[in-house]
Amino acid sequence: MPPGATAETPIFVISVAAELAGLHAQTLRSYDRLGLVSPGRSPGGGRRYSARDIALLREVQRLSQEEGVNLAGIKRIIELEQLVDELRTRLAEMADELLAAHTAAEHAAASVHASYRRDLVPVDRRQALVVWRPGPRRS
Repeated sequence: MPPGATAETPIFVISVAAELAGLHAQTLRSYDRLGLVSPGRSPGGGRRYSARDIALLREVQRLSQEEGVNLAGIKRIIELEQLVDELRTRLAEMADELLAAHTAAEHAAASVHASYRRDLVPVDRRQALVVWRPGPRRS
């Protein structure tokens, strides 16, 4: 990988990607048309595959050859796996937001508690003394 490139950086031309994935270049073009793998494009319009695309091509090949899944099924599997990844990411974000809100609420409660007047004492009404005075008599 070139310096600064990530797994998503489209760097491999179709012939190299085909060799790395163990497939024919025409198969890669077919997978692109079907939407199984969507490579990046060079300024001239040529396909450029990333390391992640190569891994996905290998997975498509494995599902097809070893598991006997047809291409429509593979496409659905890929879509569902991407949805699961997105949902996991969103769940982690929401868990972080919930933790932040919980922490903020604890701080707010602590600051309110700290602002209570210390000369006021709560009274347990079960033990409170009540003075009763009879009211005016009614006729």
